[in-house]
Amino acid sequence: MESEFEDLLRKMTEAHGVPGYEDEVRDLVCGVLSGLGEFCADKTGSVACELAGDGPRVLLAAHMDEVGFRVQAITSKGFLRLVSVGGWWTHTLPSQKVLVKTSRGKRFTGVIASKPPHFLSEAERKRIMPLDQLFVDLGAKSKEEVLEWGVKLGDPVAPLSTFEKIGEGDRYLAKAFDNRAGMAAVVLAGKMLAEGKRENGLLLGATAQEEVGTRGMKTLAEVVRPDVAVLLEGTPADDTPGFDSDVAQGKLGEGVQIRLHDPTAMMNPRLAELAIEVAESEGISHQVAVRTSGGTDAGRLHLSGKGVPCVVLGVPSRYIHSHNSMIEGADFEAAVRLSDALVRALTAEKVKELTQFL
Repeated sequence: MESEFEDLLRKMTEAHGVPGYEDEVRDLVCGVLSGLGEFCADKTGSVACELAGDGPRVLLAAHMDEVGFRVQAITSKGFLRLVSVGGWWTHTLPSQKVLVKTSRGKRFTGVIASKPPHFLSEAERKRIMPLDQLFVDLGAKSKEEVLEWGVKLGDPVAPLSTFEKIGEGDRYLAKAFDNRAGMAAVVLAGKMLAEGKRENGLLLGATAQEEVGTRGMKTLAEVVRPDVAVLLEGTPADDTPGFDSDVAQGKLGEGVQIRLHDPTAMMNPRLAELAIEVAESEGISHQVAVRTSGGTDAGRLHLSGKGVPCVVLGVPSRYIHSHNSMIEGADFEAAVRLSDALVRALTAEKVKELTQFL
């Protein structure tokens, strides 16, 4: 029998939710959090659930969307051309299944394909196939048939993969751990934070369109105006062949990742140090990261209003931005535990100290 977090991760990862079309994920989030607080939304599709409490406004948030595609064109023979929404390395795409979702909710399975290798020149074999040379085969015979099915230009297309336990330990394989791992952690930590002592006002946020430029956080920040934020992510793991193990900072099984820096945001040093102190005092496995690439919703949020102290907590995830990524259950649980403990540590006095520069 699946545990609570396994059931939630299954539902989250198997949901169809590319940027701008996060409806299924949003419904899941709001359904699980129903009754815990009052909901609000911006005009891009991001939502927040505000739990009662006095003190600083603490935002615990993650983004709902996953990398995917939209239908860019339909050929006369019934094949689909795609435009990406989010970052893809197209080398991973040929022969993978996708799910096209129409405006009326109908779903069609397709396979990403290209010219067979038998017909490729030697030069073509040695380079990565660009997206405009790939197509989706729905099994249709013509453009007219595809249109009769209700498939239209702009329809969202998501990877098609199932959630499953892998190996003999507690590792899991699925699409969209970036960022359904973070989103599920926010939901479970939020349910824990609804109980017991807490000296702050808590906002549980779910943002849209992070994968296309952290757009949903820009608008949600205007609605919720937090004093401090803890952001949850499915962060890229660097513990597989091809990486230098001496400098790896995202290893499966080493605990929740506490990110200090990436090109889009320097995390508030005092908040990051507090996260490390709380993890150590609570005996929560953790690893610290200073990243030279990538970015998160913190890039937008820390510059909103007069500035918002942010820290990013990550569940290390192998092979993100592909059809199959992998996490370890213990790392996910560490992210939930640290989220709960860190938010409880954010009292009025502690939050004031984070930005006391004079």
